Amino acid sequence: MELIRRLGVATAVNIGALAVTALAFDRVRVDGWGALILAGVVFGIVNTVVKPVVTVLALPVIVLTLGIALFFVNMLMLALTDWVVNGLVISGFGTFAGATLVVWLVNVAVESVFGIRGHARKRQGRS
Repeated sequence: MELIRRLGVATAVNIGALAVTALAFDRVRVDGWGALILAGVVFGIVNTVVKPVVTVLALPVIVLTLGIALFFVNMLMLALTDWVVNGLVISGFGTFAGATLVVWLVNVAVESVFGIRGHARKRQGRS
């Protein structure tokens, strides 16, 4: 049950982050609520399934760049979501970079304000 709750929260945060991104950039277009919800779900799946594999494959570059390459891994996950979801369109490298930064900032803000990750750690510590 905990996994389902965490996936639901992560999906909601992804939807919110993508909505903020669409509002922040003229070159990010989302075709309605259905596309936004689908993009949030796909982004969550991509981050859960594909990102760990890409991160392991990119580990030498990540180490050489002192972690900066992780930003490009995150940008790739957003680009993959854009490619999969027809109703999400992100145009241009600069827009992808900015959108990746906005998605990250929204996630940091949600985690710090609502303590989502901290709550999970506290519960794990008690078990």
